[in-house]
Amino acid sequence: MLKLNDDQQMLLDTVRPFMADEGRIETQLRHWRDKGCPDGFGHGLWERFGQLGLSGILIPESAGGSGLGQVEANVVLEEIGRNLTPSPFLTTAVTAVRAIEGTPHAERWFPGIVEGKTVAAIALDEGPRHDPAGTAMEARRSGNGFTLNGSKQFVVHGRSADFFIVAARSGGSAGEREGITLFAVPRDAKGLELENVTLADSSKAARLDFDEVAVDADAVIGEVDGGWNLLRRALRAGRAGAASELVGIAAGAFAMTNDYLRERKQFGREIGSFQALQHRAAHLYSEIEIARAATLKAAQLIDEEHGDAERFTAVAKAKAGSVARLAVQEAVQMHGGIGMTDEHDVGFYMKRQAVMDELFGRPSFHARHLGKD
Repeated sequence: MLKLNDDQQMLLDTVRPFMADEGRIETQLRHWRDKGCPDGFGHGLWERFGQLGLSGILIPESAGGSGLGQVEANVVLEEIGRNLTPSPFLTTAVTAVRAIEGTPHAERWFPGIVEGKTVAAIALDEGPRHDPAGTAMEARRSGNGFTLNGSKQFVVHGRSADFFIVAARSGGSAGEREGITLFAVPRDAKGLELENVTLADSSKAARLDFDEVAVDADAVIGEVDGGWNLLRRALRAGRAGAASELVGIAAGAFAMTNDYLRERKQFGREIGSFQALQHRAAHLYSEIEIARAATLKAAQLIDEEHGDAERFTAVAKAKAGSVARLAVQEAVQMHGGIGMTDEHDVGFYMKRQAVMDELFGRPSFHARHLGKD
């Protein structure tokens, strides 16, 4: 069924007020932006995630985590999106956890993630667009390990990361799925240089340059040349999570706009009483509900390890991205001139949507790959 069960609803009832209180724009996004914080998020809030059992939501109970699934992670991510809360939850607690689970790296990094003290970053993309199979970064065998050479772009929370999950090519050619190996690289690796970059929504990403970075064989995540399946698992979780965050962005922008339609008066009437705006608001509401249903279905199939999980995740990311774009465009337009000012929060939703749309593939990327499959 496309609805939350009782336990998942209880989680939502806990997370929603927590995020609305401690994760709101004024005390998080705007606060850290105005301070010029190089991390772009508050480590104190990340530790609060750990105290509530949220940062370890996908980590098994045997490893100290909550032992929950993708649906529960998505519940958290929709509320993160609704409040535009900057945090490493998506990249660390979801994508990185799925990349290293079942490997020796889990034993090393899971405890810190559970406590909300460890941050991971995914070093995947090398060009202006998401293209995992296009990985060209070199992983050359050297002694008992490998030497890494190349660059990575759009590494979200790169400056804050304790370690990077790096996709590099140990075999084959760019464009092929075979020959990709994943590595866990510590932030202090010799030869690794980082440039911190501020994105449109004030979040932080990094450009990484690997110049003869030596790692031993223990840095390999999974099997040499066999990183594609692990990468697919991690990206499936990350994309489903990003879809839910986009739904939250759309819902947050819609709620703010709906309130404005009830408050703003023109010609002696609330502008929300104008039929043309009512029709647009009703259409947007229905689109958000469709996107929410698509993301819930994708998460359920991931938890069931269903064969269609990847296709449904692509549908969810594409739909959520398109709907979030519509929602923020309508929000700014219906707010009028005030929607373009920094003093009003609605513009932040448009900026966050633009960044999240690119993360793990924009709608056109997923539509194209669905067409091929």
